[in-house]
Amino acid sequence: MAPGGNKMINTQGMSPEKIRVLGIEVLTRELGADVTIEFLHQYSRGHGNYTKDREKLLKGDTVESLSMELFKLQESGEI
Repeated sequence: MAPGGNKMINTQGMSPEKIRVLGIEVLTRELGADVTIEFLHQYSRGHGNYTKDREKLLKGDTVESLSMELFKLQESGEI
């Protein structure tokens, strides 16, 4: 049983879009609009390409070089 004593909804055969819309409707009904918005903000998909961004950011760096840089910053008191 779902919260509020309702029966579980059969989503078999529903498109992902329909399931998403239904989920938002249920959240809004059970939690209210404000809490639903806060909840959805926690699970946003984000944007960009993490893999490409990471490669650009860390280009040429290794675990060893980053560790050494961190150690130097700690030793100098910068962090």
